[in-house]
Amino acid sequence: MGEGADTFATLLGILDSAIEKFPDTRKGKNKSYSVRDATLSAFSVFFTQSPSFLSFQRSLELNKGNNNGRTLFGIDKIPCDNQIRNILDPVSPEHLCPVFDAIKNLLQEKKILEQYRSFNNTFLIPLDGTYFFSSGAIHCPSCSSKKHRDGTVSYFHSAITPVIVAPGNPRVIALAPEFISPQDGAEKQDCENAAAKRWIARWGPQYAKLGVTILGDDLYCKQPVCELLLAHKLNFILTCKPSSHPWLSEWLGIADPVEDLHEFSLKVWTGKEQHTYTYRYANQVPLKDGEKALQVNWAELIITNQKGEQIYRNSFATNHLITRENVEALVAAGRCRWKIENENNNTLKTKGYHLEHNFGHGKQYLSNLLLTLNLLAFLFHTVLEIFDQRYRLIRHTLSRRDTFFHDIRALTRYICFDGWTQLLQFMLRGLELEDPGG
Repeated sequence: MGEGADTFATLLGILDSAIEKFPDTRKGKNKSYSVRDATLSAFSVFFTQSPSFLSFQRSLELNKGNNNGRTLFGIDKIPCDNQIRNILDPVSPEHLCPVFDAIKNLLQEKKILEQYRSFNNTFLIPLDGTYFFSSGAIHCPSCSSKKHRDGTVSYFHSAITPVIVAPGNPRVIALAPEFISPQDGAEKQDCENAAAKRWIARWGPQYAKLGVTILGDDLYCKQPVCELLLAHKLNFILTCKPSSHPWLSEWLGIADPVEDLHEFSLKVWTGKEQHTYTYRYANQVPLKDGEKALQVNWAELIITNQKGEQIYRNSFATNHLITRENVEALVAAGRCRWKIENENNNTLKTKGYHLEHNFGHGKQYLSNLLLTLNLLAFLFHTVLEIFDQRYRLIRHTLSRRDTFFHDIRALTRYICFDGWTQLLQFMLRGLELEDPGG
């Protein structure tokens, strides 16, 4: 990919290839709108972060005979919102998994992915669950449910949204989600832990070839999950709370402070005051009690301020051998788990993607499919910021994400652009910026 327009076209082409394999379950002749048009119409709403984008384009079509849905996204005919929901409801989000994979491969080919290699030359992939729909009445077969004491039932959707992260890199690379949803034949309701196991089993063989370290909170720091990770040749650095691992904590309490439990402190200047970082670590400690307990390696970081007050404390279990030379980097990698919250889930919820907004629930897959298209929009924006110089310059100039997309919404409401490049060039001229090219 060279020119920014080429980047956008390449990404749309990848999405288009996946859409070609979408099922069309409609019968009869009532097919005025294609599955492709319905999918790209839904995607355009997430990409422009404009819930009213399609209605604006219908108005442009009436007034000018053309619209940005067609020129930017290749939509032939724009369906109404209900038509989009009805057409897409039978489409499983599984059909979009190849898009995430193809974009990841593209970043690998362009040597961008290598910039994310981190601890022990591995890629860090945190796993974390997030909610994106909740209702006391609306529900579908993909919904999870919770019965309350007062007899009412809440229905909700949630998913694990893995990303590739790296310390010091503000961009995360979104990967295909794993939905926490009722499974065929399962007696128990699905949960985050079970969904994580499915994700590991499905994607583990592929990511093991790249060299990956899985990050996660204490929920994942259980022997079955750790053994599954190791079975798929995946490394792990998982938050390990003393309260949920009493046997490990007891072992550490009686460990030989010279032979087994190592400790040292560093002074770190924050720019305002000096903090003390105290590291403790031990190798080959039991994750739980019993003869068959998995042996893991353990590290802890305690941060205190100048007054001696503790301001941070966390510990991690890992399969990586811990040494005096690598424990700081290992803990820094483990703390990157928060990037999935701060730079992925929170961005999707509070920075214009409206992750928790109900764009349409449907009776089959609609809610999950729309969530997946939203994640893809976020991934498209990340890739454009990497490769498209015009896009990157405008985003950095406008600084705030919401300002950038506010301008996109306003411009595409009133003006029909010939294409992606023309839209960005118009914005550059308005901001009196020199065009850097693609």
